[in-house]
Amino acid sequence: MLPPDAATDAPGTDAPVIATAEAWLAQDPDPETQAQLRLLLSGAHSGDAAAIADLHSRFDQRLAFGTAGLRGEIAAGSNRMNRVLVSQAAAGLAAYLLEQHANGSGASVVIGYDGRKNSQVFAKDTAELMAGVGVRAILLPRLLPTPVLAFAVRHLDASAGVMVTASHNPPNDNGYKVYLGGENEGSQIVAPDDALIAASIVNVAATQLVPEMPRGEYETADESVVQAYVDATASVAAPPRAQVNAVYTAMHGVGWDTTRRVLEAAGFELPTLVDAQIAPNPAFPTVAFPNPEEPGAMDLSYETAREVDAELIIANDPDADRLAVAIPDPSSPDGYRRLSGNEVGAILGWRAAILATDAARAAGAGDRGPVGTLACSIVSTPALAAVADAYGLDFADTLTGFKWVSRAPGLIFGFEEALGYLVNPGTVRDKDGISAAAAFLSLASELKADGVTIASHLDAFSEKFGHYASGQISVRVTDLAQITTVMTRLRDTPPALVGGIRVDRIEDLKDGFEGLPPSDVLRIWLADGSRVMVRPSGTEPKLKVYLDTHSSDGTVPERKSAAAAALASLDAGMRELIG
Repeated sequence: MLPPDAATDAPGTDAPVIATAEAWLAQDPDPETQAQLRLLLSGAHSGDAAAIADLHSRFDQRLAFGTAGLRGEIAAGSNRMNRVLVSQAAAGLAAYLLEQHANGSGASVVIGYDGRKNSQVFAKDTAELMAGVGVRAILLPRLLPTPVLAFAVRHLDASAGVMVTASHNPPNDNGYKVYLGGENEGSQIVAPDDALIAASIVNVAATQLVPEMPRGEYETADESVVQAYVDATASVAAPPRAQVNAVYTAMHGVGWDTTRRVLEAAGFELPTLVDAQIAPNPAFPTVAFPNPEEPGAMDLSYETAREVDAELIIANDPDADRLAVAIPDPSSPDGYRRLSGNEVGAILGWRAAILATDAARAAGAGDRGPVGTLACSIVSTPALAAVADAYGLDFADTLTGFKWVSRAPGLIFGFEEALGYLVNPGTVRDKDGISAAAAFLSLASELKADGVTIASHLDAFSEKFGHYASGQISVRVTDLAQITTVMTRLRDTPPALVGGIRVDRIEDLKDGFEGLPPSDVLRIWLADGSRVMVRPSGTEPKLKVYLDTHSSDGTVPERKSAAAAALASLDAGMRELIG
């Protein structure tokens, strides 16, 4: 048996955490993290308080495996991402998969990896350890976007998929995202599978040493998997009626090669590239934070767009599962404005509704109209529900994350405000920034052919459905207890007013609500129809507050003004409430 996790040690003692770190070091195959631990242990044995505190930070807890898999800083320790932790995760997932298959046979996994530090190493460890216990392990041929892995789970009819990526997290982070095949259709894991896999991983960590885990020969998928993804993804775009002068950035990630092939197959002229950000680079040298939502992340895109007078900017995050879009805006100092995820989701949802209506007419559906579901996460704009209602489509709101959005019955389009869009659920059951880019370019092409800009199209949306305004307050913390404190205070002392507007009702989702699974979310409805959502981030140490207002009165400029004023009141009121 291995030493118990340090989380079971008595508070305030240092000898047990030192012993746990030494046991971890003994099974660590990575020279870099070995050196980290040796240095810390040397300091701890000398009584260095900083070294001892660092050991407690690394070993007092275990990096939790949940519905987002694993994600954290690359460093030594059970509360960090490293080869020991990944090996334990791989062995635990393998044990779970074997348990799910009769006689332990037929289990398979496809594994992908992006361009982050250690992604390929973690992926190869996973493949070897899976193969070592009898799981058929298939490694994708090279670093590729997350949507290709999500596609491959279904395309290869695998029992599971593993993507090694930290998406848009800071440069020294990495992660481990798990998908399930079969009846899960390639979606990310949800309860109860997440808890069962987590328990299996903990059991492996308590009973097996990494050097003693059996390793085997894995398969390497050929390029036909990537080509199949390209072919399927290109089909989401209609043949372009007009070419769009666009700029593209991969944000130092892995998106460009696959995006290029999709755009070529769909008939689009290739965009102008942000050269400094187009090649994968785990250091992300030109951005402080490799997330298109973060201030400054798209500055080089704006600069390039100004040089070529671009009509559109499209940006993927580092693993290309998200899409950011920016359009010309003379009122902006940059000359361009990044559209919010809600704006992009609303007009892509409108496009999906029109396509469904056209398909129904072509099929002779008559009065039955279009069939299908539009879905978005509960923190995304209510605008999509208005689109579904106007076109006679079903609508589903889900918990945050595409593990939920992708499971909406009859889904034809889904999105969440954090730049995630699912435009081709028959192909990929996860957000996909490449297919979304193809769909958006197709929309821009159609509009340009008709003499309409994206900005005018957004105004047409506001004319038809009313104007929806959204905002977000994101508070990064160093102590997760701060988030718990705020959530507890809002529950124990519910506000009567937010920004001077009376609170109509508060829905607490901690025990589930109207078919939604339990979640640490508060939904606040105000007397004027505005909505506020408060929740901890699922992937980062942040408290997130989502604000939504709507106006259908007057002209489009008047609607925009009214919704913006209400949004400003909500923002000020919530900032005061959360302190």
